[in-house]
Amino acid sequence: MPTQNSRMDEKPWNPVTGCTKVSSGCLNCYAEKLATTTFQRWHNPRHLNGFRITLHSDLLDVPTHWKKPQRIFTCSMSDLFHPEVPESYLLRVFETMRKCLQHTFLILTKRSERLVEFSSKIDWPENIWMGVTVEEYRCRNRINDLRKTNARHKFISAEPLLTDLRVLDLSEIDWVFVGGESGPNARAMEESWVIGIRDQCEAQQVMFTFKQWGGRNRKKNGSLLQGRYYHEMPHVMRD
Repeated sequence: MPTQNSRMDEKPWNPVTGCTKVSSGCLNCYAEKLATTTFQRWHNPRHLNGFRITLHSDLLDVPTHWKKPQRIFTCSMSDLFHPEVPESYLLRVFETMRKCLQHTFLILTKRSERLVEFSSKIDWPENIWMGVTVEEYRCRNRINDLRKTNARHKFISAEPLLTDLRVLDLSEIDWVFVGGESGPNARAMEESWVIGIRDQCEAQQVMFTFKQWGGRNRKKNGSLLQGRYYHEMPHVMRD
């Protein structure tokens, strides 16, 4: 694994594209918008099926050809644990990651039940960071599911944060990042919700990143929280 001073490039890797909505955080899905508007307008051959689940088996071994260490967002245009992704294919994706220990792979899912189901079938290498999205209070069960897995590194994405998450048990969690929804239909995020998560991360000694306030103009709104920036993150995530 790269040392803290190593510089890593960042790339997406999408051996699966497409998804279906499963909870409130999916309402304004950026990936769906890209697939059904921008990419189809460009006649991108990877998205001819719109946002339906599509397997791209010819991309399975792509990371093995990247010799320089990369930070790789795996299935950024899908959910690897979607029920329409066959078990055999899912395990092939993990096998590729095991072959590429020079890279760091980030995987994020909202389907934590299937993640638990498959955890014992996966030989989890050190270079995989497994995360769940927890956008509102009623999704907190995903944290318990993540904790049940054998993933070496575990993180929570509270983005877009849509409600107060209240009291959190962050045992065995390495990192939490929070962000508001962005875009023309962005739903509001309250400062007290972010502060509550930050304070619990500090109390439980978990790394905390505040990515953005979001809104219609996310760049202008920035990521300043109570007069300071919170960009704690694992060293393999840093530029």
